[in-house]
Amino acid sequence: MKDNIGNPDPEDYSPEEKALLHKLARGAIEHRLSGKPLPSLEGETPRLGEKRGAFVTLKRQGQLRGCIGYTQAVKPLNRTIMEMAQAAAFQDPRFPPLTKNELSDLDIEISVLTPFRLIQDVQEIQVGKHGLFMERGGRAGLLLPQVATEYDWDRQTFLEHTCLKAGLPRDAWKDEETRIYVFSAEIF
Repeated sequence: MKDNIGNPDPEDYSPEEKALLHKLARGAIEHRLSGKPLPSLEGETPRLGEKRGAFVTLKRQGQLRGCIGYTQAVKPLNRTIMEMAQAAAFQDPRFPPLTKNELSDLDIEISVLTPFRLIQDVQEIQVGKHGLFMERGGRAGLLLPQVATEYDWDRQTFLEHTCLKAGLPRDAWKDEETRIYVFSAEIF
């Protein structure tokens, strides 16, 4: 598990809340693979029922195996985590659907997002704290805060890769038509 990166909330999720969210994510994947019942929400706290944007990232043997999420707070966090775990496992277009034999060595990372904030100057971006969401001309792309840290990117490289993720030219971040948003995440 990773340390939290830049969560502005005064209180992080408790170890019990984090454990329950991981149980929900893994249980939702097992439900799809084996027909097991969906995990129980027993032990849930009111915070886990709050609407929050979140991503579920799956890694197998240290390699990305799927990553999907909601950028905005559209559903309760507990439901978002279960849905996005299944989506990352079975619907990420970059990978074939997860199989039963991959489950035992699957690592699950959850990123609970803060609301996006539009920036006016790229100097506001703090690599390692902020994730980026960029949009222009109907195209959009998002990279989570931990991506820049994992690849040891500087601010410009992070901006360039977010452009590429959005299907934009590498230097589209310099265009005044491009809107750049930052956000933080609690990652566990």
